Amino acid sequence: MSKVITTKEQDYSKWYNDIVVEANLADHSAVRGCMVIKPHGYAIWEKMQAALDKMFKDTGHVNAYFPLFIPKSLFEAEEKNAEGFAKECAVVTHYRLKTDPNDKTKLIVDPEAKLEEELIVRPTSEAIIWSTYKGWIESYRDLPLLINQWANVVRWEMRTRLFLRTTEFLWQEGHTAHATKEEAVEETKKMLEVYADFVENWMAVPVVKGVKTANERFAGAEDTYCIEALMQDGKALQAGTSHFLGQNFAKAFDVKFATKEGKQEFVWATSWGVSTRLMGALIMSHSDNNGLVIPPKLAPTQVVIVPIYKGDEGLKKVSEVANAIKLKLEQKNISVKYDDRDSQRPGWKFAEYELKGIPVRITVGERDMANGTIEVARRDLLSKEVIKIEDADVYISKLLDDMQTNLFNKAKERTANMTHKVESYDEFKKVLDEKTGFVLAHWDGTPETEEKIKDETKATIRCIPLNNPMEDGKCIYSGKPSTQRVLFARAY
Repeated sequence: MSKVITTKEQDYSKWYNDIVVEANLADHSAVRGCMVIKPHGYAIWEKMQAALDKMFKDTGHVNAYFPLFIPKSLFEAEEKNAEGFAKECAVVTHYRLKTDPNDKTKLIVDPEAKLEEELIVRPTSEAIIWSTYKGWIESYRDLPLLINQWANVVRWEMRTRLFLRTTEFLWQEGHTAHATKEEAVEETKKMLEVYADFVENWMAVPVVKGVKTANERFAGAEDTYCIEALMQDGKALQAGTSHFLGQNFAKAFDVKFATKEGKQEFVWATSWGVSTRLMGALIMSHSDNNGLVIPPKLAPTQVVIVPIYKGDEGLKKVSEVANAIKLKLEQKNISVKYDDRDSQRPGWKFAEYELKGIPVRITVGERDMANGTIEVARRDLLSKEVIKIEDADVYISKLLDDMQTNLFNKAKERTANMTHKVESYDEFKKVLDEKTGFVLAHWDGTPETEEKIKDETKATIRCIPLNNPMEDGKCIYSGKPSTQRVLFARAY
């Protein structure tokens, strides 16, 4: 293959974009800021969806779907939420086009087709969902209501990057209603654990679980819990959030329920979500200068078999062995592709599958068959082993598990090495500029100090880690007393 990607060392941002494009994950579209997710990229997203969807259903949730359009009056009902998303909203004002009377080849907006009420293209669905819940919830018997939806949302971004920040993106958003505050808080924390489980055990990306500061929490939430991951360039990426919404949306949309005692009370709410941004986290956590690296659990194709032969008779012999190996692997629920195309040479195929991040490549050649062996290459270490044909299914099944573990441990070690404790503001800035990564530092707890640090260094408080050890100290910026360190980083 002639495709060459920029190295991480040359230009990390271009390296990332090259992998997304050259590994056939996504492409820019005709709409500024939007992306086309290509089949290889979408297949990985489908694996993510399937795993998460099962985890949601295993914890009692069901799927539904709500409209893309939100009447402006509903969107305005919860003031903090509306204010938080107002600058990113796309707004529909008309419902029809007509031919331009001055130029029959063009269409213009029909001024007579103006909507009575403007519609917001959903940036998030709390408003439309809670207006619907008002008709669904009457008594305690209707609770808890545990609903998730898989959808697209639109947030009008000025600076976009494939997967990480696009005007339209795919996600899931859970919206639950509860009879008590305790139940809602428990749900919020439970879903944070689900996200952490998925990101660590499927994506092989270690995370820090924590709670956001008031400045950083979701608009309209009482508390926002999050998982934060560290990418190879030392920047943080918010990988998932779970919000305790209190009774804010219930009060905004007058959603009450009759208790067992017959009293009318407002319900308690949560919302939680992850998006195609996880694709960016996967790419930046594991990939190298040769291309994409996919954790085996999320690889649409876990193993590719490439034949090496001479002539039709040679192909026939090799194919018998290759297809037998393929069948044995598939019986162990391993996804396999046998690439017997004669339009490309083996070397071209090797490079293609390395670039696309296929975890394991098997080479079956006539010479190897005579020795009863095959060559097995693993993508994470770029290493090769020669094994006996009859051992293939057991060996590769274990190899995939080893690769999953290795990718996680490698990322975990990197995160540990790039997590620093600092005692002063000068040291804080020096670490950010020279070492990058997570920085644990004392903060006085005020939004004003948090904002000043952000303005001066572009670093934000990613979270206050859960189960954070108490430790007396002084704020790195103000010198005021502090009882714990918080997690700072520059972020995507």
